[in-house]
Amino acid sequence: MRIMHPLPPHEILVAELRELRRRGLPGLRHCTRDALRQAAIAAGLCTGPDDEQTGIEELLSAAVRRLAGGRPVRDDESCDPLARAAAHSFGIFAARRGVPGTDRRKAAAGVYGVTTERFRKSQERDVIAELAAAVLAVAREASTGETAGRRDVVRDPGPLAPTAPPVHAAPPAGGPAARRPPGGRAATVAPAAPAGRITVRVCPIEEVRDVDILVSSENTYLEMSKTFRPTVSGALRRAAALRDAAGEIVDDVLSRELNVWQRTHGRSGRPVRPGTVVATSSGALAAQGVRRVHHAAIATPVGDGDRYHVSPAVLGEAVRTSFELARHESEFLSLPMSSICFPLLGSGRGGLPVETVARRLLDAIREELRRDPSWSVLLVTPEESHARLLMAASSAP
Repeated sequence: MRIMHPLPPHEILVAELRELRRRGLPGLRHCTRDALRQAAIAAGLCTGPDDEQTGIEELLSAAVRRLAGGRPVRDDESCDPLARAAAHSFGIFAARRGVPGTDRRKAAAGVYGVTTERFRKSQERDVIAELAAAVLAVAREASTGETAGRRDVVRDPGPLAPTAPPVHAAPPAGGPAARRPPGGRAATVAPAAPAGRITVRVCPIEEVRDVDILVSSENTYLEMSKTFRPTVSGALRRAAALRDAAGEIVDDVLSRELNVWQRTHGRSGRPVRPGTVVATSSGALAAQGVRRVHHAAIATPVGDGDRYHVSPAVLGEAVRTSFELARHESEFLSLPMSSICFPLLGSGRGGLPVETVARRLLDAIREELRRDPSWSVLLVTPEESHARLLMAASSAP
């Protein structure tokens, strides 16, 4: 029987990696490393104090290789810049282990062609955050027996163009023998459309696979819905959470990272402007081929908070902001992203008519695809009647 070891929170790993970047691998024994040790144990790379240092170093090397797409990390243009910068930052490259921190930072900054100060204030934060996420992914895969990058892909019978005939429900992945999540429903494969196209599919958003970015609707306080609520926010929060062998949540990934963003930007307990979009990692959704989750703050609490107001105009702003953020992340995090998935934002507790949401979303998405046709867009809804309204809106003059 496989032993499931708990994984440390991403935020604590980031803090330890920051200290380790400064001291370097030879100074690991003088660093706070409880979270790194915990991850190394979960990955099966160390068992105790005797092999702790080598286990953590092996874990970091594996995480850097993961950032490079599973390929050997080379210091040339053929290698992913994020992986190269991480390897320089932590002295992973051969004969670079003992290089001083200032020189390691300078080499990492050179990967992006920026000054060391600019790198320290910008790209370095992303490099460390992504390395921490890769550490957790390596440890989780080793602990659960998953294979890095494995995807249970079933071919779609054909993308549905916006002007196609009536929408058909997406077939369950793999038929009756498909893998079933805890709720008992077969996971639905809903691949993105070809570049520049919009596809409409009937499926819950948390079952989408192999789409780079999923967009969630949030309130302006960026407080996600409870995991038991039948909302897009609650479903994604539930699906992205990391769990132990008993099914208990050990890392509420999306909510935790949103809280970190709020503290970092001085917004804890304070609302953001409607239309603001905040990106987080995808947590356990990474196993479905999802890279990022974008949280669109569109719903303003009204009265005692039991009701929300959503302005139709904010939907277009949220779409534009999400695309802008996606392009930024694709460039500066060196993530090769090209697909994004939107639910019917604001049509749930936001109270907007589905027809209004469909028209506003499609207008904004078309505008973005005219500006940058390299992206493909998936629109999802669990209701076939709503999908039909989307199709009708797409063919309206």
